[in-house]
Amino acid sequence: MLDKNGIAKRIAKEVKDGYYVNLGIGIPTLVANFVRDDINVEFQSENGVLGMGPFPFEGEEDADIINAGKQTITTLNGASFFDSATSFAMIRGKHVDLTILGAMEVSETGDIANWKIPGKMVKGMGGAMDLVASAENIIVAMMHTNRAGESKLLKRCSLPLTGVGCVTKIVTNLAVIEVTQDGFKLLERAPRVSVDEIKAATEGTLIIGEEVPEMTL
Repeated sequence: MLDKNGIAKRIAKEVKDGYYVNLGIGIPTLVANFVRDDINVEFQSENGVLGMGPFPFEGEEDADIINAGKQTITTLNGASFFDSATSFAMIRGKHVDLTILGAMEVSETGDIANWKIPGKMVKGMGGAMDLVASAENIIVAMMHTNRAGESKLLKRCSLPLTGVGCVTKIVTNLAVIEVTQDGFKLLERAPRVSVDEIKAATEGTLIIGEEVPEMTL
């Protein structure tokens, strides 16, 4: 079973040389810490940063350099800063190759709910709506179940949707899953996690091949 860093480390393997990547709030922000040193990747944040690096070491933080989640970040050589209008023009213009988001729920048809729990105060959807409407490659990083042990990979989302039919892949603490027309396709299982454990934790339709390899990090 993976922790949050393990999820981020596995997703980092999906990042290819030359990609422009948007990192959502939460687990996705950790991905920048695990990208291979021998590839060139530009991380974009919707608050107006292109060229984010890993998180700073303690004592080296600059409170003026933050990501969309208001966490302090580092920047790489050649990084640039710009206004939100320019940032969202990049997103809406489909200039981002990969978007990595957190989620509360994902349906077997690729719907995502990641912005609101009814009855709880939220500031708004933020940039998530633009990201899911514009991105063609969306990977979700999340825990497989909620704190009550209930599945977050569902037949249908119960929470207000952020986007419809947009998620392509999900990496959880238990598995790597592809969203297909027929449901969730199990690609890999986390270390020391059985297929039966993943089945028990997945409410939506789970497609299982003859052999499901254990993921490598």
